[in-house]
Amino acid sequence: MSVTDKTIQLQGSVWMTVDGQSFGGADRMALLAKIAEYGSITQAAKAARMSYKTAWDAIDTMNNLAGEPLVERLAGGKGGGGTRLTRRGLQLVENFQSIQHEHQLFVSQLARQAEALADDYLLLRRMAMKTSARNQFLGKVAAVKTGAVNDEVELRTATGQTIIAIVTHESTESLGLVPGAEAFALVKSSAIIVVTDDADAHFSARNRLQGVVSRIQPGAVNTEVVLDLDGGGSLAAIVTNDSCNNLGLVVGKLAAAIFKASSVIVAVPA
Repeated sequence: MSVTDKTIQLQGSVWMTVDGQSFGGADRMALLAKIAEYGSITQAAKAARMSYKTAWDAIDTMNNLAGEPLVERLAGGKGGGGTRLTRRGLQLVENFQSIQHEHQLFVSQLARQAEALADDYLLLRRMAMKTSARNQFLGKVAAVKTGAVNDEVELRTATGQTIIAIVTHESTESLGLVPGAEAFALVKSSAIIVVTDDADAHFSARNRLQGVVSRIQPGAVNTEVVLDLDGGGSLAAIVTNDSCNNLGLVVGKLAAAIFKASSVIVAVPA
């Protein structure tokens, strides 16, 4: 299941520091609230799912960082003594609860944008992928033809092109390449053959993407040719300068990019 198929839920917590030292968050404030409720460290620690020692360590830390007691002991008497929050401790719990409420309202407002956040998250994941292949096409597996050693994987890109790849059967299984699975087709620009006026031509290469030359970048020996593909997207090819001149490649000229299925590398999102 992809990220966009899941429900995105935003969560957040408030945490306080004093001069860079951790003062406390929801857990410690909950402990203080339970002390106010029960009047007992033992019962408050149990309700807050803390050990007695952990509760007292937290209280000592907060008392020290606050510069004044937040919790104080009551002298023993008929009721056997107990523990209570000081006036400052009560004020701190009330203020924290108010801040936490406002924080939750803020998080809830952000959560209304969850769908857009899911799209952006997926986009960032895709952009983070590093590869030496100049051409990267995102799509979904349309079909898989299983062979004795190699499999033929048909990938339908997000812009409607069909790309055929030949991979080992082991790779098909390890990558989870089944119809509907999301995958990338990676093709090096040096593996692409650019042709023009090929209506009556026949090629052994399985992949043929039609487009229009949108950019030409000459080099000392080779030229980078970029095609804007029919349906959307682009593709870059590296050809020799002589080939570029012989084909008459100029911006706006119709051309096709041809490449073998064995030249396609299939990758899946991590």
